[in-house]
Amino acid sequence: MCRNIKTLFNFEPPATEDEIQASALQFVRKLSGFNRPSQANAEAFDRAVAEVAAAARRLLTSLHTQAPARDREIEAEKARERSKLRFG
Repeated sequence: MCRNIKTLFNFEPPATEDEIQASALQFVRKLSGFNRPSQANAEAFDRAVAEVAAAARRLLTSLHTQAPARDREIEAEKARERSKLRFG
């Protein structure tokens, strides 16, 4: 799966609309193979991004957990550490 798509559930503060939109865009780019679609495909591409973003929004608002919300800074530091170990 695309490494640029990040987990958006159970964070404090919650995922923003921009984060949801960016995730949807990355997902549609990955599925379609287009970074930027041609004019002939732009409408279908944009519609797919909007539909995926709406589905992601519904998913995020309907999920429940007993786990405490994760801190974005702590998770970012963990990701930097994993990257450092992986790439040196």
